[in-house]
Amino acid sequence: MGKNKYDIKRGHFKNIEGDKLENMMEECFGSVKKEGDRLITSFGAIAHLEIWTEGKTNLWVDIEMDDDVDNKVASETISIWNDFLLKATGFDAKKRRDRAKKKAKSN
Repeated sequence: MGKNKYDIKRGHFKNIEGDKLENMMEECFGSVKKEGDRLITSFGAIAHLEIWTEGKTNLWVDIEMDDDVDNKVASETISIWNDFLLKATGFDAKKRRDRAKKKAKSN
């Protein structure tokens, strides 16, 4: 999947600032290690996940998927990933998709 930038809902940054994003990741994915300003983990079908913020408006994600997992693990991973992104950005999957489409059209 590579590197992606997600918008953070206005006023939502207070929910992920400081150690809150790391705690959220641990709650969703298990153990997390910190390298500089980046949080790194792996979980289910996610072979490598690196997350960091840019200001109060952007969440950056560098993600590599493991294609050799069964459908149940893949499905559970997608569900937990979407829940995490909702908690981290304040936008559900539909809003994230709509915002990405709008940005793509304006570029």
